[in-house]
Amino acid sequence: MTVEELLEKYAAGVLNFSGVDLAEANLSGVKLSGVNLSNANLSIANLSGANLSEANLSNAKLNVARLSGANLCNAILNNASLNVANLIRADLSRAQLKGALLIRTELIRADLSRADLSEADLTSADLREATLRQANLRHANLSETVLRGASLTGANLEMANLNASDLSRCDLSGANLRDTELRQANLNHANLSGADLSGANLRWADLSGANLRWADLSGAKLSGATLIGADLTNANLTNTIFIHADLTQAKLIRAEWIGADLTGATLTGAKLYATSRFGLKTEGMICEWVDLSPAGDRSIIQKFHSEDSRDFFNETPPTIRIIVDAALEHEANFAIAGAYYQIAQEYRGLKQPPSIESSRRRTVFTFYVDSDEALFSTAYIVILPFLDAASTQKSIASVVEMINSEVITNQDLKSLKSPLMVKQLNILLEQAINQATTIKQTKKNIEVAAKLNFCKAPTQIILTNSSAHTLIVHDNPNFGKRFINRSALNASTYDDISNESIKYDILPSLNMVTDFVKGFHYISN
Repeated sequence: MTVEELLEKYAAGVLNFSGVDLAEANLSGVKLSGVNLSNANLSIANLSGANLSEANLSNAKLNVARLSGANLCNAILNNASLNVANLIRADLSRAQLKGALLIRTELIRADLSRADLSEADLTSADLREATLRQANLRHANLSETVLRGASLTGANLEMANLNASDLSRCDLSGANLRDTELRQANLNHANLSGADLSGANLRWADLSGANLRWADLSGAKLSGATLIGADLTNANLTNTIFIHADLTQAKLIRAEWIGADLTGATLTGAKLYATSRFGLKTEGMICEWVDLSPAGDRSIIQKFHSEDSRDFFNETPPTIRIIVDAALEHEANFAIAGAYYQIAQEYRGLKQPPSIESSRRRTVFTFYVDSDEALFSTAYIVILPFLDAASTQKSIASVVEMINSEVITNQDLKSLKSPLMVKQLNILLEQAINQATTIKQTKKNIEVAAKLNFCKAPTQIILTNSSAHTLIVHDNPNFGKRFINRSALNASTYDDISNESIKYDILPSLNMVTDFVKGFHYISN
């Protein structure tokens, strides 16, 4: 069939030209909207500027075809072969390209918005400055593809292969890159804000200057990656692997990175305001200084000498555990949640609710704190919903007084711990005492919780510092002594128990307190 015959039949209303052979034909500028060219051979054909919107080109051969400026909006190109084709500035918006072959295809400035390219092969394709907003590229092969300056906002690239691809200055904000292969990819100054990169393989990738604000990189692999000057503000880096990665002057403000592996990584000049320094693997890490200023403007610099950075970063997060000698019931769970919500409104040190572990006999509330010196003050506050609060608070005050006395007389402690740390510890406790009074007077949920039998049960309060040393600051004498029917005990009986615990509460020994404080990791700002 000649081009003239096809156009004549199309003008007469014929749309089905399935399997037609038009290799090397000149169809530039033709209008064939809605035409059926499935299984057609259009290799080396000239279709520049053609209107093929809503056309069916599934399984068609378009290798080395010229389609620059062509209108393929809503066209069906599933399993079509477009290898080495010229689609510069072509409109492929909402086109279906499932399983299509686009190896070494030129798609410079092409519009592929909302196109379905799932499982398509775009190896070594040129997509410079192309638009792929909300495109589906799930399982697509984009290895060694050039996407420099392209827009992929909201695109789905889950489990796609982007190994060794050029994504520099690419806009991937809000994109789904879950479990995507990005080994040795160039993401220099790319916008990945809000992107989901959980589980992605970014080994040896270049992310220098990239915008990763609010991105999810949990469980991602970034071994050997370059993140110099990258912005990871508020990013989720939980269990992320940064082995031998370069994070020089990276912005990690308010990032969540519990469980991150920074073995052998470079962190010199990183901005770490409001970022936890615990729960990390840091063996062999290189870090000469960090920026702790709120704005990341180097107004607060922490320098390190030799192995000092090991005291700053630590694998063990400081925790407070309240062990209640009773099973958690729904009513108590609801009341305590309300109590801690109100406490958090007044006490900023309670940044997140406790993790709860409940069995048929006991309940454990675990609180994480940002620093060792905040352990005592936070424990003073979080015990408030329980009847053991008074005895625990008295014990905490006594332990801190022991620390104050020991720092004055004990040369070992004096040489190991900065007086500023002890001063900070006292300031925090004094603030907690004042806030505890306010909370008890103004927060009604505390009163509601305190009336429950669960909150009147005996407790143990165990502190764990960043060196994994523990200290029991309160151990109710009745803890572990099971009553025949604890629920039958009246309020006065519980009050008697509480009063006894205040009277007979046994403080930890001076040696135990001293060893616990020696395990503090404190670096003055």
